[in-house]
Amino acid sequence: MASPMDTGTDRGQPPSLDRAATVISDQNPANFAFVMATGIISAGTLLLGPSWVSQVLLVTASAGFVLLIIALVIRLARYRSRVAADFRDPERVFGFFAVPASCDVLGTRFASAGHPIVTTILACLAPTIRLVLTYGVPASLLLADHSGVGLGGVDGTWLLWVVGTQSLSTDASALVPVWPSQSALLATASVALWSVGLMLYLLLVSLIFLRWLTVTMTPATLSPPYWILMGATAITVLAGAGILGLPATIPAVSGIARFVKRVCFVFWSFGTWWIPLLILLGFWRHVLRKWRLRYEPALWAVVFPVGMYSVATLAFGKAVRLGFTEPLSRGVLWAAVAPWLLVAAGFLAWLSSQRAPRSHS
Repeated sequence: MASPMDTGTDRGQPPSLDRAATVISDQNPANFAFVMATGIISAGTLLLGPSWVSQVLLVTASAGFVLLIIALVIRLARYRSRVAADFRDPERVFGFFAVPASCDVLGTRFASAGHPIVTTILACLAPTIRLVLTYGVPASLLLADHSGVGLGGVDGTWLLWVVGTQSLSTDASALVPVWPSQSALLATASVALWSVGLMLYLLLVSLIFLRWLTVTMTPATLSPPYWILMGATAITVLAGAGILGLPATIPAVSGIARFVKRVCFVFWSFGTWWIPLLILLGFWRHVLRKWRLRYEPALWAVVFPVGMYSVATLAFGKAVRLGFTEPLSRGVLWAAVAPWLLVAAGFLAWLSSQRAPRSHS
């Protein structure tokens, strides 16, 4: 017989606690995409306005981050077998990279607001988590038995590995002005992480294209996280723009700045190319195949890339003096706010349905 530790429910406890236990035990690590999506739109509205929207979103992202961290800690303490199962599941394991990525996105936002201590704390937390994941996740997949699975488990969440790496590069660049005595170390770390993220993107996007060409596409498999294909290019551009903004006297920067500028333009162009294709795939899924659109946490993986594209476009445009990028960034930012509101409304409706009393026979 399963124990309450395994099932997530205790006999005799109130139904509300039963539901809370179920939500925590079933928590998808990719739920941290909510923090990433909200945090990046907060960063965009801080740069482009209105500032009050940025403040509201920052508070919302911070509150969500705290709640998700608490739920994650409880899950690690009480439902370790389910966490271990996630690590062996190719379709869920890369969602864990959303945890350090959310730390870094929030950290960058707090740095822009003049709170370097908060950024430092989050930037120290993120590498610790990422160090475990960056070797633990590949090892768990390589050593597990995936007979007959093939490329079926490859999806857009795998690119959260890239997002987590590039977001840490962005944080390292943001801390250079704050800790000038460590500027060489931070700049070198930023460049190294950006380079690793670049190679990871090329590797993972090749696997995704291979899956698309060899595994039959269905509405169920064409999930919202595929938007991270564009979001990963955008955060690579944002991290590169951060490197271009560092002092050219630092050897790690001077030796690679020209290459970074060229690669960022290529990735910005490729990210722009993704957008119409992803919209077309969404049209095929929801209109032609009539796949019901309802709230699921994975929808935040659509909002985040659009917001990241806006912020990255603005940052890169300023770094290389491209005049058209600011109005483009402003338009895309509001294109990200609209789906954020829709997904947030869907979440509130779902939450209300979870809280509604259930009739008992």
